[in-house]
Amino acid sequence: MQKLNKQSGFTLVEIAIVLVIIGLLLGGVLKGQEMIKNAEIRSVITDVQGLTTAMYAYRDRYNALPGDDINAIVNSSSATGVAIGNGDGKIKVDSGLKEDEQFFLQLRAAKLITGSGKKGDNHSLGGVTTVAYQTYTNSRGNEVCLGGIDGADAIILEAKEDDGSAISGSIQGHSTTATYAAGTDYILCFEI
Repeated sequence: MQKLNKQSGFTLVEIAIVLVIIGLLLGGVLKGQEMIKNAEIRSVITDVQGLTTAMYAYRDRYNALPGDDINAIVNSSSATGVAIGNGDGKIKVDSGLKEDEQFFLQLRAAKLITGSGKKGDNHSLGGVTTVAYQTYTNSRGNEVCLGGIDGADAIILEAKEDDGSAISGSIQGHSTTATYAAGTDYILCFEI
C-alpha cells in the first residue's frame, strides 16, 4: 500500500476565526482613537467656554472687559504687569496698550483663571490660546482664538458647534475658502 503524505496547515475555519479576531482588535483600536479625539475636541470647547465664563465674571465684577479695563490697576490690587485698557469694549491686539496680553493678566489678577504671565495657556489640542477683536472680515466682535488646529479637527469643531464653514458663523478659521483641509494648521476664532 502506498503511504499518503499528510499535509498540515490551517483550515478555512481557523483562518476565518483569526481574521475575525484581527477585525475586532482593529475595530476596538479605531473606536478608541475616535473616543480620544472626541474627548480632545470636547475639551477644546470646554476651554473656550471656561475663558468666556471668566471674561463675563470679570465684567460682572468690575463692569469692564478684561484687557480693556480702564481701572485695571485698581481692580487688580496692583498685580505685576497689569496696565489699563482704553475702555472701548474691544480687546485689540495691535494697540499700544496690548489689551490682548492684558486680558490674561487681568483675569489672573482677579483669580478667575489659573496660570501665569501675559499669554494664554495652550489649549487641549496643543496650540496657543489668544484673544482678539475682529480677527476676520466676517467677525462681529471679540473672539477667543485657538492656534495650531488641524483641518480635520476644525471640521469636527465646526460640525459640532457652528455652520461648517471656515468663513462664516460664530467660529471662523484663517482660511480663504469655506472648507478646511486635513493636514493644514488653522487658527480658529470663537466669537465671545
